Amino acid sequence: MRHGRKVNHLGRTDSHRKAMLANMASSLIKHKRISTTLAKAKALRMYVEPLITKSKNDTTHSRRIVFGYLQDKETVTELFRDIATKVANRPGGYTRIIKLNNRLGDNAEMALIELVDYNEVYGKEVEGAEKKTTRRGRNKVKKSDAPNTKSDVVAESTKADELVEESTKASASEEVKEDKGE
Repeated sequence: MRHGRKVNHLGRTDSHRKAMLANMASSLIKHKRISTTLAKAKALRMYVEPLITKSKNDTTHSRRIVFGYLQDKETVTELFRDIATKVANRPGGYTRIIKLNNRLGDNAEMALIELVDYNEVYGKEVEGAEKKTTRRGRNKVKKSDAPNTKSDVVAESTKADELVEESTKASASEEVKEDKGE
């Protein structure tokens, strides 16, 4: 049984696992996409996402905390400069795991882990989509489509009446011009 076992130890000692995850996180930040086994990718996701969240707040304290995990100055600089600005409005879910074919040598499940905002294939659809609001209400009609007050309804009906009057005046004036010309 796995009571209370939240961390996948990956068959390694604590120091080996921390060093491996730090190196994989640095590679992910530098290259934006790496290929690894599925178990390592899932462990890396739990390791790197809090670091990306920490990078949104660019202070000396948060830089030092992230450096304590990654142990690489260039990676920390790239994380706080480039990646943090790109994920500033994202509330989480910075990485995506895509399963690949099994490895030929030992049939291990392989996966591709990537930063979501750096994928060109999926990014085009996300840019065009508008931000959704919360879905707490039961109203089926969008608020922008429905008239808000009675004055809006009256204003819309008067605008429609004015348009009808203008079109009838224009057609009547055209008929008068045609009659005078003949």
